[in-house]
Formats: sequence, structure tokens, C-alpha cells
Amino acid sequence: MKRRDTGILGEKLAKDFLKKRGYHIWETNYRCPEGEIDIVAKHKDFLVFIEVRTKTSLEFGSPEESITPAKKERMKATAAHYQQTHNNLPLFWRIDVVVVELDQKGKLSRIELIENAVSED
Repeated sequence: MKRRDTGILGEKLAKDFLKKRGYHIWETNYRCPEGEIDIVAKHKDFLVFIEVRTKTSLEFGSPEESITPAKKERMKATAAHYQQTHNNLPLFWRIDVVVVELDQKGKLSRIELIENAVSED
């Protein structure tokens, strides 16, 4: 499975996973000069920016370990840009991460939601 195909599959699995947990998907693959956010959703009273990390091997660490400090800064900047350019948004917001691990055949072996994975500070 190619890297791009792995990412697309991971995002689809993440969307289904989030919908079952009450997330309302507003947008996918939001891009701006600051970066990209995989999923923008509403969950309860929160606007939620969601990064999906999908891996087929743990050879280079877990999916959550692949989020560097620089990536976290880009995610915060992208979230800020989204809020500045959209109206009628929930007052509260956070950045979550969905971790997806697939086996070598592309079958789901683990999916996990990490709420508030990237803090504002």
C-alpha cells in the first residue's frame, strides 16, 4: 500500500470512528498558508481540529510519536487561521489526534482518539 493510500484510508477510518462518537464533520483537508488540518468538526460545544496519523509499521515509532513540535506549531497556526476566516464558530476549541495503525494487509489493528492532544501554550 502506497503512503498516500494509507493516509486516505486512515482518514476515512478516522471519520467513521469520530462520527460514531458524536463528532459532526464540517470539513476535511482544510488548507491555508499556515498548513493543513485533516478534519474540522464540532463535538458538543467545541470546534475540534483533528490530525489523523496513520502507520502500517511501528519501525520508526508510533503514530502519535510522529507529531513533532514544529507540526504542533503549524497545527495551532492553521487552527487560528481557520477561526479568523470563518464566522459563527463555537467559542471553545481544541486540537485532537486520531491514531490509526494498520497491519501489512491494510486492516485496522488500532484506532485511538487523543483529545486535546496539542495545547495552546
